[in-house]
Amino acid sequence: TLFRSEEKEQTVNLPEEFQTLTVPSKSIVSTKVRNYLARRGVTDLDIINWKVGYCAEGDYEGRVIIPSFNCDGYVNFFVARAYVDHWRKYMNPRVSRNEIIFNELFLDFTEDLIIVEGAFDAIKAGTNSVPLLGSTLSKRSKLLKQIVKYDTSVFLALDADAENKSYDIISELIKYGIDIYKVDTRGCEDVGVMSKREFIERKDQATLINSENFLTYQLSRV
Repeated sequence: TLFRSEEKEQTVNLPEEFQTLTVPSKSIVSTKVRNYLARRGVTDLDIINWKVGYCAEGDYEGRVIIPSFNCDGYVNFFVARAYVDHWRKYMNPRVSRNEIIFNELFLDFTEDLIIVEGAFDAIKAGTNSVPLLGSTLSKRSKLLKQIVKYDTSVFLALDADAENKSYDIISELIKYGIDIYKVDTRGCEDVGVMSKREFIERKDQATLINSENFLTYQLSRV
Protein backbone atom coordinates (compact mmCIF):
# COMPACT_ATOMS: atom_id res chain seq x y z
CA THR A 1 0.00 0.00 0.00
CA LEU A 2 3.00 2.30 0.43
CA PHE A 3 3.48 2.54 -3.32
CA ARG A 4 -0.06 3.08 -4.57
CA SER A 5 -0.43 4.95 -7.87
CA GLU A 6 0.53 8.61 -7.63
CA GLU A 7 -2.16 11.27 -7.81
CA LYS A 8 -1.85 14.62 -9.55
CA GLU A 9 0.99 16.73 -8.16
CA GLN A 10 -0.01 19.50 -5.76
CA THR A 11 0.93 22.99 -6.91
CA VAL A 12 0.39 26.46 -5.44
CA ASN A 13 0.88 30.03 -6.59
CA LEU A 14 3.38 32.29 -4.91
CA PRO A 15 1.82 35.47 -3.47
CA GLU A 16 1.21 38.10 -6.16
CA GLU A 17 3.37 40.49 -4.15
CA PHE A 18 6.38 38.12 -4.09
CA GLN A 19 9.70 39.77 -4.92
CA THR A 20 12.85 37.76 -5.39
CA LEU A 21 16.09 38.45 -3.57
CA THR A 22 18.13 36.56 -6.15
CA VAL A 23 18.72 39.74 -8.17
CA PRO A 24 20.31 42.98 -6.86
CA SER A 25 17.96 45.66 -5.56
CA LYS A 26 18.42 49.05 -3.90
CA SER A 27 15.01 48.78 -2.25
CA ILE A 28 14.99 49.72 1.44
CA VAL A 29 12.74 46.75 2.17
CA SER A 30 15.04 44.40 0.26
CA THR A 31 17.99 45.63 2.31
CA LYS A 32 16.05 45.13 5.54
CA VAL A 33 15.19 41.54 4.56
CA ARG A 34 18.78 40.78 3.58
CA ASN A 35 20.01 42.13 6.91
CA TYR A 36 17.51 39.90 8.74
CA LEU A 37 18.70 36.86 6.78
CA ALA A 38 22.36 37.74 7.36
CA ARG A 39 21.72 37.84 11.11
CA ARG A 40 20.36 34.30 10.79
CA GLY A 41 23.48 33.17 8.96
CA VAL A 42 21.86 32.97 5.53
CA THR A 43 24.35 33.93 2.81
CA ASP A 44 23.83 35.40 -0.66
CA LEU A 45 24.58 31.96 -2.10
CA ASP A 46 21.90 30.43 0.13
CA ILE A 47 19.44 33.03 -1.14
CA ILE A 48 20.20 32.02 -4.72
CA ASN A 49 20.14 28.27 -4.04
CA TRP A 50 16.84 28.44 -2.13
CA LYS A 51 15.26 31.12 -4.42
CA VAL A 52 14.41 33.25 -1.37
CA GLY A 53 12.15 36.28 -1.70
CA TYR A 54 9.83 38.45 0.35
CA CYS A 55 6.57 40.37 0.35
CA ALA A 56 6.49 44.08 1.14
CA GLU A 57 2.69 44.30 1.00
CA GLY A 58 -0.42 42.16 0.80
CA ASP A 59 -1.44 39.23 3.00
CA TYR A 60 2.20 38.17 3.40
CA GLU A 61 3.59 41.64 4.09
CA GLY A 62 6.69 41.59 6.27
CA ARG A 63 7.52 37.96 5.51
CA VAL A 64 10.45 36.11 3.98
CA ILE A 65 9.20 33.65 1.37
CA ILE A 66 11.05 30.37 0.80
CA PRO A 67 9.45 28.48 -2.11
CA SER A 68 9.47 24.73 -2.66
CA PHE A 69 9.65 23.17 -6.13
CA ASN A 70 8.43 19.73 -7.18
CA CYS A 71 10.44 17.47 -9.47
CA ASP A 72 8.92 19.20 -12.53
CA GLY A 73 9.95 22.65 -11.34
CA TYR A 74 6.52 23.87 -10.22
CA VAL A 75 5.98 25.54 -6.84
CA ASN A 76 4.21 23.09 -4.53
CA PHE A 77 4.51 24.94 -1.21
CA PHE A 78 6.19 27.94 0.38
CA VAL A 79 7.26 28.99 3.84
CA ALA A 80 6.36 32.55 4.87
CA ARG A 81 8.33 33.65 7.94
CA ALA A 82 7.87 37.09 9.51
CA TYR A 83 11.02 39.21 9.52
CA VAL A 84 9.27 41.90 11.58
CA ASP A 85 7.70 41.54 15.00
CA HIS A 86 4.46 39.63 14.51
CA TRP A 87 2.46 37.38 16.82
CA ARG A 88 2.33 34.79 14.04
CA LYS A 89 5.84 33.83 12.96
CA TYR A 90 4.74 31.53 10.14
CA MET A 91 1.81 31.86 7.75
CA ASN A 92 2.03 29.11 5.17
CA PRO A 93 -0.46 28.12 2.44
CA ARG A 94 -3.37 25.95 3.55
CA VAL A 95 -2.47 22.88 1.55
CA SER A 96 -1.29 19.40 2.48
CA ARG A 97 2.31 18.95 3.63
CA ASN A 98 2.14 15.17 3.20
CA GLU A 99 1.56 15.45 -0.54
CA ILE A 100 4.82 17.27 -1.19
CA ILE A 101 8.53 16.91 -0.64
CA PHE A 102 10.01 20.32 0.06
CA ASN A 103 12.29 21.26 -2.83
CA GLU A 104 12.14 17.79 -4.33
CA LEU A 105 13.63 19.27 -7.52
CA PHE A 106 17.00 19.67 -5.79
CA LEU A 107 17.12 16.40 -3.81
CA ASP A 108 19.01 13.23 -4.70
CA PHE A 109 17.55 10.18 -2.96
CA THR A 110 20.48 8.03 -4.06
CA GLU A 111 22.67 10.05 -1.67
CA ASP A 112 22.48 10.55 2.10
CA LEU A 113 19.47 12.68 3.02
CA ILE A 114 19.37 15.12 5.94
CA ILE A 115 15.97 15.54 7.60
CA VAL A 116 15.30 18.62 9.73
CA GLU A 117 12.22 20.41 11.03
CA GLY A 118 12.12 23.77 9.26
CA ALA A 119 13.28 25.50 6.11
CA PHE A 120 15.87 27.62 7.91
CA ASP A 121 17.23 24.43 9.50
CA ALA A 122 17.57 22.92 6.03
CA ILE A 123 19.47 25.96 4.76
CA LYS A 124 22.00 25.54 7.58
CA ALA A 125 22.21 21.75 7.10
CA GLY A 126 23.29 22.24 3.49
CA THR A 127 23.06 20.12 0.37
CA ASN A 128 20.44 17.37 0.18
CA SER A 129 18.52 18.59 3.22
CA VAL A 130 14.74 18.46 3.49
CA PRO A 131 12.49 20.08 6.11
CA LEU A 132 9.52 18.18 7.48
CA LEU A 133 7.73 21.50 8.08
CA GLY A 134 7.12 20.11 11.53
CA SER A 135 8.51 17.22 13.56
CA THR A 136 6.59 14.20 12.28
CA LEU A 137 6.91 11.93 9.26
CA SER A 138 3.50 10.62 8.25
CA LYS A 139 3.19 7.03 7.13
CA ARG A 140 1.31 8.38 4.11
CA SER A 141 3.84 11.05 3.23
CA LYS A 142 5.49 11.23 -0.17
CA LEU A 143 8.84 11.74 1.55
CA LEU A 144 8.62 8.38 3.32
CA LYS A 145 7.71 6.66 0.06
CA GLN A 146 10.76 8.07 -1.71
CA ILE A 147 13.12 7.18 1.12
CA VAL A 148 11.87 3.58 1.09
CA LYS A 149 11.87 3.38 -2.70
CA TYR A 150 15.53 4.39 -2.96
CA ASP A 151 16.65 2.83 0.34
CA THR A 152 18.04 6.25 1.27
CA SER A 153 20.30 6.60 4.30
CA VAL A 154 18.95 9.34 6.56
CA PHE A 155 20.61 11.82 8.91
CA LEU A 156 17.90 12.88 11.36
CA ALA A 157 18.41 16.26 13.05
CA LEU A 158 15.24 17.33 14.82
CA ASP A 159 15.22 19.82 17.69
CA ALA A 160 16.45 18.43 21.00
CA ASP A 161 12.98 18.85 22.55
CA ALA A 162 11.49 16.55 19.89
CA GLU A 163 13.21 13.38 21.15
CA ASN A 164 9.99 11.36 21.26
CA LYS A 165 9.12 12.38 17.72
CA SER A 166 12.62 11.49 16.57
CA TYR A 167 12.10 8.06 18.09
CA ASP A 168 8.81 7.65 16.20
CA ILE A 169 10.50 8.50 12.90
CA ILE A 170 13.42 6.17 13.59
CA SER A 171 11.02 3.38 14.56
CA GLU A 172 9.07 3.81 11.31
CA LEU A 173 12.16 3.89 9.08
CA ILE A 174 13.65 0.85 10.80
CA LYS A 175 10.61 -1.16 9.64
CA TYR A 176 11.83 -0.68 6.07
CA GLY A 177 15.48 -1.44 6.81
CA ILE A 178 16.60 2.17 6.45
CA ASP A 179 19.88 3.20 8.07
CA ILE A 180 19.39 6.29 10.24
CA TYR A 181 22.12 8.49 11.64
CA LYS A 182 20.84 10.52 14.60
CA VAL A 183 22.46 13.95 14.85
CA ASP A 184 22.85 15.28 18.41
CA THR A 185 21.25 18.75 18.53
CA ARG A 186 21.35 19.17 22.30
CA GLY A 187 22.47 22.59 23.52
CA CYS A 188 20.92 24.43 20.58
CA GLU A 189 17.37 25.67 20.11
CA ASP A 190 17.38 24.16 16.61
CA VAL A 191 19.67 23.52 13.65
CA GLY A 192 18.85 26.98 12.31
CA VAL A 193 20.78 28.72 15.11
CA MET A 194 23.92 26.62 14.52
CA SER A 195 26.71 27.72 12.26
CA LYS A 196 27.12 25.58 9.17
CA ARG A 197 30.48 24.39 10.46
CA GLU A 198 28.97 23.31 13.77
CA PHE A 199 26.27 21.33 12.02
CA ILE A 200 28.82 19.56 9.83
CA GLU A 201 30.82 18.64 12.94
CA ARG A 202 27.72 17.25 14.64
CA LYS A 203 26.68 15.41 11.49
CA ASP A 204 30.13 13.80 11.27
CA GLN A 205 29.62 12.48 14.83
CA ALA A 206 26.06 11.22 14.24
CA THR A 207 25.11 7.84 15.73
CA LEU A 208 24.11 5.07 13.32
CA ILE A 209 20.85 3.36 14.25
CA ASN A 210 19.74 0.35 12.21
CA SER A 211 17.82 -2.88 12.69
CA GLU A 212 20.83 -4.45 14.41
CA ASN A 213 21.27 -1.92 17.23
CA PHE A 214 17.73 -0.51 17.43
CA LEU A 215 16.97 -2.49 20.58
CA THR A 216 20.01 -0.98 22.27
CA TYR A 217 18.79 2.46 21.25
CA GLN A 218 15.37 1.70 22.69
CA LEU A 219 16.86 0.61 26.01
CA SER A 220 19.01 3.74 26.17
CA ARG A 221 15.88 5.86 26.20
CA VAL A 222 14.39 4.15 29.27
